[in-house]
Amino acid sequence: MRVLVTRPAEQSQRLCGLLAAAGHECIRLPTIEILPTADPDRLQSAIDRLGDYDLAVFISVNAVKTGLAAILTRRSWPAQTRIATVGARSAEALTGYGLRVDLVPEHRYNSESLLALPELQDMDGQQVVIFRGNGGRELLRDTLLARGARVEYVEVYRRACPRADAAQLQPLWQPGYLDYISITSNEALQNLLLMGGEAARSRLLQIPLLVIGERQAALALKLGFVHPPRLAAQASDEAIMAALD
Repeated sequence: MRVLVTRPAEQSQRLCGLLAAAGHECIRLPTIEILPTADPDRLQSAIDRLGDYDLAVFISVNAVKTGLAAILTRRSWPAQTRIATVGARSAEALTGYGLRVDLVPEHRYNSESLLALPELQDMDGQQVVIFRGNGGRELLRDTLLARGARVEYVEVYRRACPRADAAQLQPLWQPGYLDYISITSNEALQNLLLMGGEAARSRLLQIPLLVIGERQAALALKLGFVHPPRLAAQASDEAIMAALD
């Protein structure tokens, strides 16, 4: 099969390698660009106060890589600050820096699964910092606040829609050329339509999608994609591959 992979450029290599090893063709079209934070002073302030937090949460692999790059050039990780991640890939990325992850969901990798862990039920008086990109859902912060924690968001990077020449992308949308488009976030899906342009929209909506969560599946149907998306069991590259079978 021929699969369009829309992960950010620095995160698509492993999935494309798995696709190639299984005999599929991978076409890379990053629909999210990772840029430096718009508020570096706030990031530096959080780094200086890192030891004051009881728990640091990394939302994504990008949050790990950009956050740790800033943190470890300024200080070492404080032993008293526990670490949580939303997903297994983020936890794996942290171990590459020699850090131990204390909390990570076991099955589904999302905020709901992280919040379901027993260690996060009683958060009275706990100070939490959440390292993430710009925007995103407020569920994690709002739930931890309701459980008694004091929570601070810190932006360590920005996501943006890459510039693209819609005319140059036209061959991708020709009927029968792509078997699937892999989508790993709502933003990636919305950016894909923007990059394709209005002239290509009707053809793009005919291409089957492979998504990692119910939120992407619901958005795809709302946007008018014709085929019900194929749903991976979780956000891992292995789960995406399994969903192709």
